[in-house]
Amino acid sequence: MKIFDADNWQEIFSALKKNKVRTFFTAFGVFWGIFMLVLMLGSGNGLKNAAYNGWGDFATNSFFMWTQRTSMPYKGFKRGRSFLFNNDDTKAIRQNIPEVQTLAPRLQAGGYRGASNVIRGKETGAFNIYGDYPDFMNIDPVTITKGRFINNKDITDVRKVAVIGNGVVDALFKKEEEPIGDYIKIQGVCFQVIGTFKSKKNGGQADRDANSIFLPFSTMQKTYNYGDKVFWYAITSREGIPASVTEEKVITLMKQRHKVHPDDDQAIGHFNVEKEFNKMEGLFNGIDGLIWIVGIGTLLAGIIGVSNIMLIIIKERTKEIGVKRALGATPMNIISQVILESVFLTTMAGYFGLVLGVGALGLIDNAMQGSGADNQFFLHPEINFSVGITALIILIVSGVFAGLIPAKRAVSIKPVDALRDE
Repeated sequence: MKIFDADNWQEIFSALKKNKVRTFFTAFGVFWGIFMLVLMLGSGNGLKNAAYNGWGDFATNSFFMWTQRTSMPYKGFKRGRSFLFNNDDTKAIRQNIPEVQTLAPRLQAGGYRGASNVIRGKETGAFNIYGDYPDFMNIDPVTITKGRFINNKDITDVRKVAVIGNGVVDALFKKEEEPIGDYIKIQGVCFQVIGTFKSKKNGGQADRDANSIFLPFSTMQKTYNYGDKVFWYAITSREGIPASVTEEKVITLMKQRHKVHPDDDQAIGHFNVEKEFNKMEGLFNGIDGLIWIVGIGTLLAGIIGVSNIMLIIIKERTKEIGVKRALGATPMNIISQVILESVFLTTMAGYFGLVLGVGALGLIDNAMQGSGADNQFFLHPEINFSVGITALIILIVSGVFAGLIPAKRAVSIKPVDALRDE
């Protein structure tokens, strides 16, 4: 049978028009299955986009490491001993752990989550003060809005310069004032503003970044009498090497250098970003899998409906099929005709479901963006082009299967019996 034969298509349209209500409700089952599949997949992607947006451009192959009190005695030292990393540890990591890609020592005034008073003229505020190397931008980058970030020259020359977040700008400067080149006073020491930035994240972490100030690491050590102390490290692993492997090697080295018991898991705190990111990816992959199962189940119900209706149509056209067989139509002609009719019905219904589903996701996204709603938990619901193509392929294959049973029923009818059918 020729697919583009005008007579065949005229026959298909005629058969579907004979009972428009039945055709509509049969197609609606397939339409609804695809429509709901698209909406659910888009919603799943909305949750995923919001979660990933919360990370910004954070390096997912990274981990953080800091010191805590020891929990085991070792080499003459009692348990409960405190210690800190230092500049020699930084050199040792770079020299002994080739798996390390980026190493960023950090300081923070007031300790973890501590804030320091910052003054400019009559304005004042409490902000997060960090001492950093330029490499930190490779781990947790921000968007520089004016000026520049800290560079290696700032580190070697121990310059008193600062890069401030947009929240700091709003608190200390008026709209018409230019922060670049001006000075702010941090704990009694003046620093020249060389850059401003905004966070790439969203939610609470974005607010924290906005109210942060970056100083050169060496300057903060010297100015605030931190000596050679390092409060914690941000580290990324080389490509192809799991962060957990690099993390274990670095922690082992630090335990050796600071005479910490090899089995003391409390002495060095650490947070593996890669491990948490993989957990999140596994969660969303599970959600996607569940959505596909539910969506295909809904679609399958519609396909079964198409198959049942096609059986009824075959029964109604028994005499017509008998005439065709009597005039020389082969079983393959009859099977092809029935399957083509089934594929056409499922594909058209599914196509409209796909188009309207994508349209509905677009309307939801526009409505959320227009209303200024918080996108911390739901952002840009959408489906990938490949998903749409996959859905259409599923429709075509489903249409073929939906027509197989009716087609076999059609060719099983003997021409003589079909011509006698009333």
